Amino acid sequence: MPWSQVTHTFQARSKGCYLVTNDVLKAIESEVRKYKIGMCNLFLQHTSASLCLNENVCREVREDLTMALDHIAPESLPYKHTDEGPDDACGHVKCAVMGVSLDIPIRDGKLALGTWQGIYLCEHRVYQHRRSVVITMQGEK
Repeated sequence: MPWSQVTHTFQARSKGCYLVTNDVLKAIESEVRKYKIGMCNLFLQHTSASLCLNENVCREVREDLTMALDHIAPESLPYKHTDEGPDDACGHVKCAVMGVSLDIPIRDGKLALGTWQGIYLCEHRVYQHRRSVVITMQGEK
């Protein structure tokens, strides 16, 4: 089965959850349309940011997710790993909880996302960072 792969770098963002579906679709548009059926894997190459699928319309969901993650892994815990600042260790914890990889089916040249599903980039560090994702597609063309 054929494979395709692209790397995309998102614009620098500070802490929060961001809807990046359109960024991903633009990065893969010339390749994904060639697939009749397959899988698309997104792999974020970082340890203090994460990816997830969630609500694609309501901004409050992204704000609530950021708030809930801060509750799960607050900066105020007595972390031992503090070399890169107080937001680094809790960023690693949030990344471990959420993950850095997504698998999305490809159907008839498009990502088979549900009606209300969007791809989120969750930045767990306070200051802006540029994050890169490797997008690998495989399937029947």
